[in-house]
Amino acid sequence: MKNSRLEHDFLGERSIPNEAYYGIQTLRALENFNITGIPLRTEPLFVQSLAYVKKAAALANRDLRVLDPNIADCIAAACDKVASGEYDGQFLTDMIQGGAGTSVNMNANEVIANVALELMGHEKGQYEFCHPNNHVNCSQSTNDAYPTAFRIALSNKLVGYAQTLGDLADAFAQKGDEFRNVLKMGRTQLQDAVPMSMGDEFRAFATNLREELLRIEDSRRLISEINMGATAIGTRVNAPDGYAELVTEHLRTITGLELVLAGDLIEATYDTGAYVQLSGVLKRTAVKLSKICNDLRLLSSGPRTGFNEINLPPLQPGSSIMPGKVNPVVPEVVNQTAFYVIGADLTVTMAAEAGQLQLNVMEPVISFALFTSISYMTNACRTLREKCVLGITANVAHAEQLVRNSIGIVTQLNPVLGYETSAEIAKEALRTGKTVYDVAVTERHLLSQDKWDEIFTFENLIRPHFIQ
Repeated sequence: MKNSRLEHDFLGERSIPNEAYYGIQTLRALENFNITGIPLRTEPLFVQSLAYVKKAAALANRDLRVLDPNIADCIAAACDKVASGEYDGQFLTDMIQGGAGTSVNMNANEVIANVALELMGHEKGQYEFCHPNNHVNCSQSTNDAYPTAFRIALSNKLVGYAQTLGDLADAFAQKGDEFRNVLKMGRTQLQDAVPMSMGDEFRAFATNLREELLRIEDSRRLISEINMGATAIGTRVNAPDGYAELVTEHLRTITGLELVLAGDLIEATYDTGAYVQLSGVLKRTAVKLSKICNDLRLLSSGPRTGFNEINLPPLQPGSSIMPGKVNPVVPEVVNQTAFYVIGADLTVTMAAEAGQLQLNVMEPVISFALFTSISYMTNACRTLREKCVLGITANVAHAEQLVRNSIGIVTQLNPVLGYETSAEIAKEALRTGKTVYDVAVTERHLLSQDKWDEIFTFENLIRPHFIQ
């Protein structure tokens, strides 16, 4: 038995390993695009979505009598096997490539064709019975098949990301409940401000992240518009009448997604605005998450010479030279992940801008940037929740002591003594090292003990109400 088969395209002939389900155009891509070293199979949802697109196309072509029903049904069955993940290892093209995604599209066409051939009882490469272009790619172009599959994969990938982000927000909310009666000092510009509840601080983190879940859902709605049936540039060349609408209907059934056929297929074929918006949402969340991690690092700083209001779970020794040092490694790694996502947003922006006339050929780098950003953000959220947030504890007594000794509590006296008198108290306390109580009550007798006790109850410091 031969170990290889001979395949040809209009550039010539090449030898393909017999065990390979991909064909000559995939082989050329492997030779030409050694860029990231990250193959298509690392994004199984993309492979699955390509199979969904090819199945929907085969069924629509069968219904419109463009494809022989037996060939169409075998292609559909082959797509089911590919969508199950059975042939992920055959999707080897680099995630970044020239050709606007043609190599990815042909990788899918060739694998599906060869799986279908085996289902028919033929050998791989006997394309006269099921051809990658004539049959699997029937009524399609890379320019509608690739972005449609990309959008389906993005939508499904965002579901997992949103779940993980929601779990992280819930973890912060749980800590908010746990710390609801922990008194601490609020700060602005890294200076003492006014007292607050540590629980409110952590609940605000949760609210901050939950806002992003709405933006993710907005982005999923935006990328649900597809251009299947547009073929090369949106004019529907080589697609039968009714195909675009029918293939979209089949895709809705296959994927379970509320996919919508674009109203202007020429515009939809070159437009990448939805990717820019999604990338912006990912960047926005990354910025928020990084800010929260900055706060966690500050609040846990010390333990003797920093804020030391909270303790992060100790995960590993922090220094090769300083014994006993433990670093906030999880917030640090999330910071770095956020920096990557922020940078990837610029990549998406530049790639979207680089489109020319009826097509944007830079979509492969957009797909790589968005897929990796979603993956990295998902991993970062999961890591932050499991390795950090769930194990945070509060240094209750220390946090309250910082409040009682703070100059910032003088703000509570504004309604009673006025701003200028309160400022004088703050200045005197800061100059002498005395407490606000010492200056206002003991020395200057500006307040009675009863009034002080009324203003500075634990409840009023943590959940203040107006006292005059």
